[in-house]
Amino acid sequence: MRFDILFVLQSLAIATLARPGWGSSEKYPLVGFGKDNPIGETTGGKGGCTVTVSTVAQLEEAVQGTEPRIIRLKGSFDLPKRLAVGSNKSLLGVGKGAKINKSGITIAHGTNVIVRNLHISHILDDDCITISNTTRVWIDHNEFSSDISMGPDEYDGQVDIIRASDWITVSHNYFHDHWKSSLVGNEDSFRDIDFGHLHITYHHNYWRNEGTRGPAGRFGHQHVFNNLYEDFLYQAIHSRSDNQVLVEGNVFRGNSGEALSTYGLVIPEDSPNTSPDGDWEIDGFANLGARNDWGPATINITQVGTFTKAPYKYKLTPLRNVEKEVKKHAGLGKISV
Repeated sequence: MRFDILFVLQSLAIATLARPGWGSSEKYPLVGFGKDNPIGETTGGKGGCTVTVSTVAQLEEAVQGTEPRIIRLKGSFDLPKRLAVGSNKSLLGVGKGAKINKSGITIAHGTNVIVRNLHISHILDDDCITISNTTRVWIDHNEFSSDISMGPDEYDGQVDIIRASDWITVSHNYFHDHWKSSLVGNEDSFRDIDFGHLHITYHHNYWRNEGTRGPAGRFGHQHVFNNLYEDFLYQAIHSRSDNQVLVEGNVFRGNSGEALSTYGLVIPEDSPNTSPDGDWEIDGFANLGARNDWGPATINITQVGTFTKAPYKYKLTPLRNVEKEVKKHAGLGKISV
């Protein structure tokens, strides 16, 4: 073993454990673009050492570099600045989940990262998680929250995916009490960079008491299936600026507004403080696969697209079971770490 790796292990005062796993599991396997893609499955820290961290300094040290590493987070972490995660890492909250406070996580200019069983909340500086110019990421069984009563601009996104990021799965997460949840492709000026990328699978997530962006996409392809939306107040799935979505087996409940739209207008409620009349963009595209239960929500499909079938194997939860299954399995404490 090289000296630099030994130094990292010693400086972290890490317990090398009997392999709790690199982030996958038989009960909740990786599904979607994060698994099946042209460059390979997302494996995170598989093949690397396993470390347990309980302080901010240990965590900041553990996520550096590109060496594969499985990082078990124990307790609560008040980050003084954004946590920059290197390639080939698995961040796994121990037990009922670890807590990330004050600053969020940035996964940028890298590849092959897994984030599971973390509660990230009330992040004021930026998004809870920003994925930028990165391929192969799995965001699974986390909880994201803030305070929706503070308005649309107090907090930014929960999981934002930008700058030609690709081959990503967002699954079994609990998003709640937040205004702007998940944005894919954040500026029209980056069309040439983003176009042809941003292949993302969203499945079995629970969105409750949210405002907009569940998700909102530009330029890419998102497969959105078997998610539960409860009191998603304004606009949930929004496909604009030539974006393509395949939407199937989702359920909407409670006080939900617009479930799906391909109309290019970014509604005023998205950011009324900065765009009181909304922002005009060209329309996106949508295709409907297996039947959705729109509940009280409306849909507005202006253009049918070419993304009619996902290029991978997946199993749909029967529509009648989606609400029960998502509530039971999404969020923290459902995986063994």
